[in-house]
Amino acid sequence: MNSSRLPGKVLQEIAGQPMLGWVIERCQLSGRLDGATVATTSDVSDDPIEEFCRSKSVLVFRGDQFDVLDRYYQAARHFEAGVIVRITADCPLIDPQVIDRTLEAFFEADVDFAANRLPPPFRRTYPIGLDTEVCTFAALERAWKEAVEPYEREHVMPYLYDMEGRFRTLLVNHPIDYGAVRLTVDTPEDLAFIRQVFARLDNPRQVNWLDVLALIEREPELSRINAGVRHKTMNDIDARMPGTSKQE
Repeated sequence: MNSSRLPGKVLQEIAGQPMLGWVIERCQLSGRLDGATVATTSDVSDDPIEEFCRSKSVLVFRGDQFDVLDRYYQAARHFEAGVIVRITADCPLIDPQVIDRTLEAFFEADVDFAANRLPPPFRRTYPIGLDTEVCTFAALERAWKEAVEPYEREHVMPYLYDMEGRFRTLLVNHPIDYGAVRLTVDTPEDLAFIRQVFARLDNPRQVNWLDVLALIEREPELSRINAGVRHKTMNDIDARMPGTSKQE
C-alpha cells in the first residue's frame, strides 16, 4: 500500500474489483501452481490487504516491509514451498499460460532459477507485466543467507542471476520480441491505461496476453497513455529502506 509512485496501488479498483483480486484470480487459473499466497508487509498500512485476502479465503503472510527477500524466504518456509513462483501484485494481466510455460521450462532444464524477464539492462521478450520468476527453496535460502546489497534484498531475486555461474539459470523467451510493451501498474498513467484496457475486454478473467496485444495493436492510442513511464531497474532502491540514502 505504500508504493512510492502510486500509493495504495494494489487495492486500486479495476473493472469492479481491486487490482490484487485480478492478480490472484489469474494466478489461480494456472494448471501448474499448487496454491497462491499473498506476501505483504507487517506495516499497519497493509492491514487492508490482509483483510481483503481473508475475505477471499486467500492465504496471507506478513513480513519485513523493505527486506522483501526476507519476506519471501519466511513465507516460503512458513508454507513449506519446495518451488517458489514470484508474481508481483501490480500485474493484473498476468497470464496463467505464461506462468505454466515458465514453470515447465524450469523443470525441463533442471535449473535453480528461471524467469521470462530480467530487469533492464538485461534482455526480455515478454511484455512488462507478465513477469514470472521461479526458483527452488534451496536457491532462495542461499540468497537469503548470502545477499547483502540493498537491491538484492529489495528486489528478491537478483542474487540468483546478477553473477554468472553462481546458480544454474534460465531465461525463457518468446519467439517475437514484445519486451517494450508495458502491461504493469506502477504509476497513475499505468493505472489509467490498464483501466481502459479492461473496459474493452469482454471476459478479463479468461483473456490471454496475445488478446491484449491484439487490442493494443488495433487501438494504438491506448499505448500513448503510459508511453512516457520509465521502467524501474534492479538498481532502483526505495529511499525509505534502512541503510540507504535517497538517490539523486
